[in-house]
Amino acid sequence: MQVFVLENAPPRLRGYLSRLFVEIRSNVFIGQYSVRVRERVWEIVKSKIEKGNAILAWSTNDDIGFAFDTCGENRRMPIDFDGLRLVKFVSLETDVPF
Repeated sequence: MQVFVLENAPPRLRGYLSRLFVEIRSNVFIGQYSVRVRERVWEIVKSKIEKGNAILAWSTNDDIGFAFDTCGENRRMPIDFDGLRLVKFVSLETDVPF
């Protein structure tokens, strides 16, 4: 199973995903395809996301049962922690004049 979550995505990208997946909520697409299809769709999402961001999660046979990848600018970045994929929250740096 694959789940795509988009933020600030162009309408044409949402239209493309809606042809292949079910949009269960606004900008949340779910479906079940082969690894080859998942990888091809993810390449298209990465090339057309523009200034938005996207997350892809899919089921696997490892300890936690899923894997994920991200693209675009986002404050939550995936990191590898001893083979376990976690999410690091990056705070915004603000310039405060003194």
